Amino acid sequence: MSQPTPRILIVDDTPQNIDVLQATLIEIDADLLIATNGARALDLAQRLQPDLVLLDVMMPGLDGFEVCTRLKADPRTADIPVIFCTARVDDVAHGFAVGGTDYITKPIQPDEVRARVSHQLERRRLLRELRELNRALEDKVRERTADLTLVNQQLRHEINERRYMQDRLGYLASHDFVTRLHNRGALDAHVTQLLAKLQRQATPAGPAVMLLIDIDQFRLVNESCGCIAGDELLRQFADLLGGLLRRGDFLARLGGDQFAVVSEAPDLGAGLARQLLAALQDWSFAWQDRRFTLTATIAIVPLDRDLVSFDQLMQMADETVFLAKRDGRGQIRPYTPTRVGEASQRETTNWALVLMDALRHGRFRIFFQRMQSLDAGGPLRVEVLVRLWDPVRGELIAPGQFIALAERFHLIGEIDRWMLGEVLSLIGRHPELQLQLGQVTLNLSAVSLREPGLAQQVLASIAQHGVRPDLLCFEITETQAIGNLAQAREFMQTLHDAGCRFSLDDFGSGYASFAYLRELPFDTLKIDGLFVRDMQTEPTHQAMVRSMVDMARLLDKPVVAEFVETASVAQLLRELGVQWGQGYYFHQPEPLTFDALQQQARLAQQATTAALH
Repeated sequence: MSQPTPRILIVDDTPQNIDVLQATLIEIDADLLIATNGARALDLAQRLQPDLVLLDVMMPGLDGFEVCTRLKADPRTADIPVIFCTARVDDVAHGFAVGGTDYITKPIQPDEVRARVSHQLERRRLLRELRELNRALEDKVRERTADLTLVNQQLRHEINERRYMQDRLGYLASHDFVTRLHNRGALDAHVTQLLAKLQRQATPAGPAVMLLIDIDQFRLVNESCGCIAGDELLRQFADLLGGLLRRGDFLARLGGDQFAVVSEAPDLGAGLARQLLAALQDWSFAWQDRRFTLTATIAIVPLDRDLVSFDQLMQMADETVFLAKRDGRGQIRPYTPTRVGEASQRETTNWALVLMDALRHGRFRIFFQRMQSLDAGGPLRVEVLVRLWDPVRGELIAPGQFIALAERFHLIGEIDRWMLGEVLSLIGRHPELQLQLGQVTLNLSAVSLREPGLAQQVLASIAQHGVRPDLLCFEITETQAIGNLAQAREFMQTLHDAGCRFSLDDFGSGYASFAYLRELPFDTLKIDGLFVRDMQTEPTHQAMVRSMVDMARLLDKPVVAEFVETASVAQLLRELGVQWGQGYYFHQPEPLTFDALQQQARLAQQATTAALH
């Protein structure tokens, strides 16, 4: 029996995200429906009855959670599966709570999206077939009661088929479709039973331990050899891991390159982790003519009576893996209150909520700092800086306290886009500023470079506000490793061709300076303030600055020195041939306003006039 072409409803208020999803799903034989807001999504779902909804969380008006709640409350749409698309891990639990079936993290991985969508469509198809079989079965029972022998024979066949469908659906609901291991939902149910058992015990000793296992180089295989090789690696890794377990150990794949083992022999957890790393040393993954040696990072988290939910356990395990990876690959790290304490855990969790609330309620503030010409003067150059307003303590929080966390929680892209929009809006409202400004520098996280379509979004925003592209310079920090040089080069070249400029921030502090300078179109080098601040008293730092200036001169690239705090440092930089200085000696950062920019523009003009005379 031929099956109708499935329909997939994509709901997102960002055209670029819709384009990416459409291009990703082109390989799947399905009709794609598009809605750019929640109200339109509800209308299409009720009228056209799609087989699957890909639902963005952050949308104006009705957000994704409200749309899902209404879909599940309407009998006409209640059984339509919903996959949430989100950049924030904290949205996942809320999404499942309002009826979501699955989730996709942003920036999306095309192979993961296609696999999850195919899985849900297959499950939907099986449910439809099961309903049709049930209806057909009821009709046949009424129609064929006269011929009992034939009816009984047919009934046995169809009941077996229905049982197969039910078993298949139950299997799909609790197992991973790549490795055939238990999935996250099955692990959740298993852990919840163990926690309930633990709460009933009289002793506080934990009945089990969980190992969270993260394959370190999975992305390398998946991107260099393709998703088929990636899936085969996951299957082989699952077999390797399964061969090390005892009878009764619970093995699951959580998604991506993460696996979990729950053992009711907690004293064997560390031994199993060491055994797995030893087995990986003797094993390699072969694909065509390539061979890969792999390592894994393992977190060991005991289940005790302080745990109240599976989500809490996963949060502790994720935090432990994060800290282990920070120390290097191939690490085993047990969870202990002294290393990943409850206070630290609450602080990390609260930071995610603080940053999301700040974006939602407009609590970020923009400051700026003037760059001082150290030779012949010139028009005003400024760097814009982000601050976070804390309404509880009534004070501003410096970026050093939250930028790394924003990158970790995948919120930095939203902050970067918000800041760019605010700066462009101010300049666009005051055209006279474009005559007084020589350059406005904005920091851009290397994490943001991974977002598809970002260059087009930046150019669209520049055009929307009527700002000259050559006014903008984007600073990219060298110490934040750029994961995909080709992707970064494409992004930078697109904006460079439009007139924008780029500066390599914290030059000299990272490990990839020469590769970045060779591969990426940087216009300016900014020397890390660590070497500048005390260069008049630290000969080694002065020598480092001199060598960086000499290199920049050979590359014919201007140099900016940050953290200039004294007149003696400023004079020394002039003698070395540094063109621009930035620091408290020249200008204390202040809130970005039209009046403040005009005042600094007048000071820059006065300095240029004095230099000429």
